[in-house]
Amino acid sequence: MSSYNLTHLKELESEAIFILREVAAQFEKPVMLFSGGKDSIVMFHLARKAFHPGKIPFPLMHVDTGHNFPETIKFRDDLIKETGETLIVKYVQESIDRGTAIEETGPNPSRNGLQTITLLEGLEEGKYDCAMGGARRDEEKARAKERFFSHRDEFGQWDPKNQRPELWNLFNGRKKIGEHFRVFPISNWTEMDVWQYILHENISLPSLYFSHKRKVVNRDGVLLAKCEYITLNKNEKWEEMDIRCRTIGDMTCTGVCMSEANSLEKIIEEVASTRITERGGRADDKRSEAAMEDRKKEGYF
Repeated sequence: MSSYNLTHLKELESEAIFILREVAAQFEKPVMLFSGGKDSIVMFHLARKAFHPGKIPFPLMHVDTGHNFPETIKFRDDLIKETGETLIVKYVQESIDRGTAIEETGPNPSRNGLQTITLLEGLEEGKYDCAMGGARRDEEKARAKERFFSHRDEFGQWDPKNQRPELWNLFNGRKKIGEHFRVFPISNWTEMDVWQYILHENISLPSLYFSHKRKVVNRDGVLLAKCEYITLNKNEKWEEMDIRCRTIGDMTCTGVCMSEANSLEKIIEEVASTRITERGGRADDKRSEAAMEDRKKEGYF
């Protein structure tokens, strides 16, 4: 890796660590959202660096849809066992059982949107005044509108036209009772930055990110991995391919990509040459032109 890339990554790392420490200083009860995906793993790694040699001064929270890749859950549990950090798991199924969330119907009902309800319930229950997420501005056009410190009203909702200016690394975390903030420490990172940092820091990842054989179905141009939550439509069939995940989420909407990249170096080469965006295979983003922005206004990550 060139000296330029190392300097660039060091600057991004320093910025993220500064923001994590600002969160610890400004908020009374923050929590870090953790999905088991590469971005939240990097953010967790940065938090451990920021507060070393002590423990991270806030818990992690995973909103579990119940439709996760099994490899993701195993990696999550192994990581927490290895590091000894605190993990809180909130289940979408419990929101459905309470009647606060309604299960979708159809051939592949997604619980991705239902995470918003479970997340807001979890934040209210824990009285958290700040929730950190691993979202990046290059992922999607709605996320490009986010500040580092993103204000949420008393209903947990986001107004992209009512965000505070952030000048000279000054972050305003003031809020009224009942309001909270979402904070995104790696906002300025790109997908390539994340992969190069993972390589440089030798960070472990779920096996899903590397090429492996898996049965998939091509649904409207999106390759979906075989699971019990997807019902084949007429004329659809499972086909075994060499695939990997670029992003990890609910199995019913997380598209995989054909790939032979079985190492970090090969993944970096692949990312450098691709013309498809990281979330280009996410079926939930294809529901409408403003799908992500609509979900974020309701309280999504």
